[in-house]
Amino acid sequence: MKTEKSRLIQIAILAALGLAAVLSLVLPQILRGEREEQLLSLSVMLRDTDSSSWTVARQGMEQAADELGAELRFLTLTAANDSGEQEALLLREIEDGAAALVVVPADPGALSAALDPWLVVCPTVTLESPMEGAAGVVSPDNARLGQELAGALLEDWDGGEVLLLDTAGSCAGVAARLAAAEAALAAAGAPVRREPKLPEEPPRWVMAFEPPVTQRAAERREAEGRDFALYGVGSAAAVTAQLERGNLAATAAWSDYAAGYLAVRRAVNAVRGTGGTLAPLPFFILREEDIYAPENQKLLFPIMSSSSR
Repeated sequence: MKTEKSRLIQIAILAALGLAAVLSLVLPQILRGEREEQLLSLSVMLRDTDSSSWTVARQGMEQAADELGAELRFLTLTAANDSGEQEALLLREIEDGAAALVVVPADPGALSAALDPWLVVCPTVTLESPMEGAAGVVSPDNARLGQELAGALLEDWDGGEVLLLDTAGSCAGVAARLAAAEAALAAAGAPVRREPKLPEEPPRWVMAFEPPVTQRAAERREAEGRDFALYGVGSAAAVTAQLERGNLAATAAWSDYAAGYLAVRRAVNAVRGTGGTLAPLPFFILREEDIYAPENQKLLFPIMSSSSR
């Protein structure tokens, strides 16, 4: 009787050990699968074909995605500011199961109309320009930025026409910067003119309202030995380099890293129903002498600043 009882106990122990061995192999896979299933799929779409000026913003997006349990899919257009292609690609992303979108809209009005039936089930966060129905916009106060950039020019202005590079197209955020700058200059008595690109013979005073346009104008100034004073926007490495070399009189700069991070965080929170408010991004008017001020290091050199910690 005791022998039979001992045999049953041994069988039970062996069975328990076998079950434990099986669970040790299977359970991690089950838990890994659960973690993977919880990852949110976010699609990110710019309005440019060249995403180099968004490199730092992308790093901020990836940091937020890593912290919040999301995976990012980045898409680019074959033609810059092609709103039709942008709409088609984003609708495809929604059909393929994207949980949320992060977009720099080429035409906010057209994109809002195209995505309207889906915005409830697929929250969309925009960068640069607000969009009706979006879960939020991550951008500086564009009108205030244009006004303050014009103020920087007026500090130096001693007469003459001011050329405004009108490259906004249907981009509402860039258009708001230009309109506010134009109003401030006109109120101060400065004559203004709009042109879609820098002419062969630029006037003494030039303003640009997008980082890539600012960069190209500064590079042309340097390459051709021009002496016009350029006022632009952006804090990317290429823009900062032009500021340092004296090819930019001033730039309106904000943290691209923060912009990317906040956009993804807002999108994830919108999916999970934990929203909140988004304040406009702080921006600063910087001149060459401001580049190496300690308070501007994280703004202009975010990668160097983070690696030094």
